Amino acid sequence: HCLSVRAVCQREIDCDRGNGYSWKITLLRNYWKSKVKQEWLSGKYSNILSQNSLPEKSMYPMDVDTWGEILEAELER
Repeated sequence: HCLSVRAVCQREIDCDRGNGYSWKITLLRNYWKSKVKQEWLSGKYSNILSQNSLPEKSMYPMDVDTWGEILEAELER
């Protein structure tokens, strides 16, 4: 699980590990973020007409760098 989460959230995982968090805590801190981030990066929400069209679990607190990655992926589509 840790490696699959790291494939999507490498910066976040490396930062948590660098701050001394155990793998277990790091996984708990980043698991759902990686799921939501992967859906955004894959384009699942590219053609949403309004915020009301977003599924319930489409949002998760993410930092500005993560949103930058998502926006760059959208621009490339």
